[in-house]
Amino acid sequence: MSLTLYLHPLASFCHKVLIALYENGTPFTPRLVDFSDEASRAALTDKWPLGKIPVLHDSVRDRAIPETSIIIEYLALHYPGPVALLPADDEARLDARLWDRFFDFYVHVPMQKIVADRLRPEGSKDPAGLAEAHRALDMAYGILEARLAAGGLVPGEAFTIADCAATPALFYASIVHPFAPEQGHLAGYFEGLLARPSVRRTLDEARPYFHLYPYREAMPRRFLDPAEA
Repeated sequence: MSLTLYLHPLASFCHKVLIALYENGTPFTPRLVDFSDEASRAALTDKWPLGKIPVLHDSVRDRAIPETSIIIEYLALHYPGPVALLPADDEARLDARLWDRFFDFYVHVPMQKIVADRLRPEGSKDPAGLAEAHRALDMAYGILEARLAAGGLVPGEAFTIADCAATPALFYASIVHPFAPEQGHLAGYFEGLLARPSVRRTLDEARPYFHLYPYREAMPRRFLDPAEA
């Protein structure tokens, strides 16, 4: 098997790439990264010195590919499957890339700031940064709700790279900053994502690690217990 994905099953950006792989049934070998283990960490930094996950390694080309959007585009270029995550139409492809970036920068990043603040020791919390992250999610949710209300799925009817980005961003963001009651279109879009087999598989693999999530007590029971889903 030529593809190895360096990942952790709890990591939100890893979910984005896993969903892309599972959508197309692309064979790969998962390699769990334990940052507390020197050898495990060194195996990752040998492939990508910044030490960020996920990283995809392709042994056929002896190439390491970091950054989620680049990984998904690399897969589309060299290991295409039945689901065209990058649409063939130029305008649709630009739209998919736009919303991919939107979810990463304006949902994923503020969500991670909220989670990171909980991990800060007492005396080093960032109340101003935390409030700003919540405001950023309010704005992002509002933009998404309006977009969905006007035209259905954010990038279009086909499942694309934007949906891969949306799924983990909204999954974790909705725990730390729930959707407002009036954001029914956004909630419906999220439920549609959760119904996809690729997403269910990704979350099933993450479930044994959910006890490590800093907002574990806020996680809806249906995510913790598959019988509740």
